[in-house]
Amino acid sequence: MKQLRLGVLAGLFVAAGVLSWGGARLWDSLGTLPSVPLAASIVLAVIAAILLATALSLRARLRAQRERRPGAKGVEPLMAARAVVFGQASALVTALVAGIYGGTGVFLLSFLDVPPRRDQAIYAGAAVVAGIAVIAAAFFLERVCRLPEDSDDNHDGTGAAAA
Repeated sequence: MKQLRLGVLAGLFVAAGVLSWGGARLWDSLGTLPSVPLAASIVLAVIAAILLATALSLRARLRAQRERRPGAKGVEPLMAARAVVFGQASALVTALVAGIYGGTGVFLLSFLDVPPRRDQAIYAGAAVVAGIAVIAAAFFLERVCRLPEDSDDNHDGTGAAAA
């Protein structure tokens, strides 16, 4: 399974941001720019929390399995792979969404003296920050599920960290 690359995510973010900034300028010249929903940052923050909770749960289960604690619940390789795919997909989509809100937010920075536009710029900035949290949680989840380089400590044949 290929790992996430920060360069790809940054490229998606910048490309979406530039297109969104240009689209916001065009849309504003033709009419009223659609508002940035407050729910965008909330939804992204919830996704980041879910990814982080998944990573912490898998890390604890893998640690318990590695230490051979009695009654430790192992991690199936397919479950770990699904978690990694969920994290990668979330990071890729979030890079696009955060780029869109980032571009719109940059456009709105020139209108900070107008209270409704200032609020929209704040919502867009919060969405970008929440998007960064999603990407960080996805990288952490991927790191937790990565196979060790030298699997000396995992010769019990379970292949628990296979992702």
